Amino acid sequence: MPPSAWTRPDARRPEAPGDAGRVPDGAAGRTGGHAVPMPLTGSCDCRAVRFTCASHTPYPYMRCYCNACRKTAGGGGFAINIMARADSLEVTGRARMSAYGIVAERGAEGPARRSFCTDCGSYLWNFDPTWPDLLHPFASAIDTPLPVPPERSHIMLAYRAAWCAPEIREGDSAFSLYPDQSIEDWHRTRNLWLD
Repeated sequence: MPPSAWTRPDARRPEAPGDAGRVPDGAAGRTGGHAVPMPLTGSCDCRAVRFTCASHTPYPYMRCYCNACRKTAGGGGFAINIMARADSLEVTGRARMSAYGIVAERGAEGPARRSFCTDCGSYLWNFDPTWPDLLHPFASAIDTPLPVPPERSHIMLAYRAAWCAPEIREGDSAFSLYPDQSIEDWHRTRNLWLD
C-alpha cells in the first residue's frame, strides 16, 4: 500500500509540492512543550544510515496490516508509519541505502518507494511522488521519543495475516482498507497537530 494513501482515495491531498532542502531556520520553535514541527532523528539498526526530519504529526497511532508493511517491517503483523515533511529530510550514509517500489495487491509496482539500509536491512521510510511534500518514516526507525497516541487505528485489516490477532482496544478504530481520516486530519481533530 502506498504510504501516503493512508486515507480514503477521495480524501483531500496536499496542494503544494515540497522542495528538497532543509528545515528553515526557526521553523522548529516551541509551543506547548512540543517542538513545532517536532524534530525527529532516526537511524537503521547498525547506524550506517542516520536521518533527521520534521513532523507536524508525530503520534504513531496507525497500524497497517497490508502485505507490504507486514512483510517488510511488521514483526507483530503490522507496521507503524508517521508523517513528516519531505523537505526537512537530511540523511547521512546514503551510499548504504537502497529503495524498492512497493508492489500493489494486484502485483504491479507502484510509484511509492521504501528506503532501507543495505547493511542491516532496517526499513527507514516510505516516499510516494504522488504526494511530494510528504515522507512516512517507520516509527521503528525513529530514535527520538515519540508521544503515546490516545487511541489507535488499525487499517488494511482485509490483508492481515491469519495468525495475527489485532489488539483493538476500546476507543480504537478498525478499517478493512483505508481509514476515514488522513494522518493530518486525525492529528488535527484531536488537537495533536503541531504548528
